[in-house]
Amino acid sequence: MPGDKSISHRALLFGAIAGGETRIEGLLPAEDPLSTAACLRAMGVEVSPIAAGQLVRVQGVGLDGLQEPGEVLECGNSGTTMRLMLGLLAGRQGRHFVLNGDGSLRGRPMRRVGDPLTAMGASIHGRSGGNFAPLAVLGRPLQGSTLHTPVASAQVKSAILLAALTARGDTTVIEPAQSRDHSERMLRAFGADLEVGGEARTCVTVRPGASLTGQHVVVPGDISSAAFWLVAAAVIPGAELTVENVGLNPSRTGILDVLEQMGARLEVLQRRTVAGEPVGDLRVSHGPLQAFDIGGDLVPRLVDEIPVLAVAACCAEGISRIRDAAELRVKETDRLAVMTRQLGVMGARIEAFDDGLAITGGVPLHGAELDSETDHRVAMSLAVASRLASGDSLLHRPEAAAVSYPGFWDDLQRLSA
Repeated sequence: MPGDKSISHRALLFGAIAGGETRIEGLLPAEDPLSTAACLRAMGVEVSPIAAGQLVRVQGVGLDGLQEPGEVLECGNSGTTMRLMLGLLAGRQGRHFVLNGDGSLRGRPMRRVGDPLTAMGASIHGRSGGNFAPLAVLGRPLQGSTLHTPVASAQVKSAILLAALTARGDTTVIEPAQSRDHSERMLRAFGADLEVGGEARTCVTVRPGASLTGQHVVVPGDISSAAFWLVAAAVIPGAELTVENVGLNPSRTGILDVLEQMGARLEVLQRRTVAGEPVGDLRVSHGPLQAFDIGGDLVPRLVDEIPVLAVAACCAEGISRIRDAAELRVKETDRLAVMTRQLGVMGARIEAFDDGLAITGGVPLHGAELDSETDHRVAMSLAVASRLASGDSLLHRPEAAAVSYPGFWDDLQRLSA
């Protein structure tokens, strides 16, 4: 499996502000992490070339070593790059930065990150009161704060944690539910003074002053990318598949809970810990599938997998319901609307709500002319749907998959042979 995208971003960012060299094995050579690397290089960080199977070396410049760039920092399509950069740059005193992205990214809301950073003293300006890129950041001294985030978002939390590293005084982030915790795990490994508390591990405190030290990071396979194969094996009669070396961080394994709830035959093999992250092999095979219900605290644990779970719901007996997923409306696309449109063209009985979907299973899908609408997870979800449909499908803008999984189409062809 390709390396985990979330961990790849963070390994680059934390390596850049650490002292000494960070070596990264298995870094995802996809468009989003490449955008993060390009931004870091523009600020004076040495990052070795990134290619599949190649060790990546980052020469850290320390917590305050980032240089003011002579150019706009281009984040491409990567919301993670832009949002984490806001936290990284907000406290770089006296330095100016401008962040921009492609058309899709310029339409995604950024005040969810900008507002808590502004409460710490950050200066962030952009369109619609700083909600949309391009965004200008003037580095200023930051004050540690206690901040409640309105949504459980690893991007928002991670941006605040990055800003907290150089703030005056402790910073505490309190989320309504636990989001993925890769930043907390990795920051601790790099030497940050960080504590996680609360019954549901939703409270994170950073005490500034600790120096970060370069590490050897091993990036596991991305469970969000594995999800397409897991669903395909679960819904295609006679299919059986083993996906090796997949990250099994508990804040990311909601997809496994739902597949088991549906009745898919699923085994976790060779459980182990690699560089502080739980890893294992996943074996899944087809079985009679029942409808599912998703909502509440489960949503942050599988938010990126909801598009492909919508495909799985088409094959299940009964009505599947997804609620509390309004976050999907502000991803690369409005994923609730896009999946409703595209699966509807294939004959699915699917209805969108403000915060979710209702899908009636058991209605046969037929081939159709489809469009990723430039969204990588939509493109790959529709590929799985096309394998289930009767007749051929034509997918427009399939290249969107390269944002997170450059080899997806090659792997699909190989597994279909």
